Amino acid sequence: MEFISVSKFAEKYGIPERTVRNWCAAGKLEGAFLVGKTWNIPSELQPPIRSEKNKSLSPLLIALREQKEMRLSNGIYHKTQIELTYNSNHIEGSRLSHDQTRYIFETNTLGVTDKAINIDDVIETLNHFKCIDLIIDNATKKLTEPFIKQLHSVLKSNTSDSKKSWFRVGEYKKLPNEVGGMPTVPPEKVPAEMKKLLNEYNAKTMKTLDEIIDFHKRFESIHPFQDGNGRVGRLIMFKECLANNIVPFIITDDLKMFYYRGLQHWPQIPGYLRDTCLTAQDNYKDYLDYFKIGK
Repeated sequence: MEFISVSKFAEKYGIPERTVRNWCAAGKLEGAFLVGKTWNIPSELQPPIRSEKNKSLSPLLIALREQKEMRLSNGIYHKTQIELTYNSNHIEGSRLSHDQTRYIFETNTLGVTDKAINIDDVIETLNHFKCIDLIIDNATKKLTEPFIKQLHSVLKSNTSDSKKSWFRVGEYKKLPNEVGGMPTVPPEKVPAEMKKLLNEYNAKTMKTLDEIIDFHKRFESIHPFQDGNGRVGRLIMFKECLANNIVPFIITDDLKMFYYRGLQHWPQIPGYLRDTCLTAQDNYKDYLDYFKIGK
């Protein structure tokens, strides 16, 4: 039997070399084996057959799903998990550093620290990693109330909030709350408002960036959960960008104040929030360029 290299296989079928290496590591090219750091691939092999459904998926979503399955380190999946989790949690007050977040993801341990660590910060970091896996797995599925509640349930599971009798993990709020000093929808009206929001949003076939941002603003104004609304809302935005072949984005801590200003003034001055999201999108495009993933 003859064997060829990754580069020859990639050239033969017009496939990126990174994709071929991912297939080899995931066992999708039967008979391929490593010699040192070089993959040897049976020359008669054909590329794995992708389902018709996958043909409509963005290169990013395909890469995220492949790397998630492989638990590949130092790729776009690894980068997304750390950056989205660190920044979204940090916006909400987590005191874990970027290095601590990365260390938890990579080793499932905290590492040595000379400062007290809030256990909820650690638990919510681990839970947020699981939430990102959920949005990757369910990216192309219709956005529903049960899925949104599932995100909240995973995010807040086993936290100190989950032990409070009045805090509803995975269910809509029981007590009134506010966001940024602004009133939100009262608890008794949340189910009706969420159904209305989702019905109007899901009536659109392909969503634009502005429509995804508008959903986010309306979701945050409803503030359906007792806590965790910001993180759930930003996870939904990431999912919906993946679903609609829009480059997703991560609101970083340095964009936080612009993000809050944009939410406050949307839709009267849409440029504030749109420009913030576009800046964040440009940052994520840099990741795609670095990892050579098509947009």
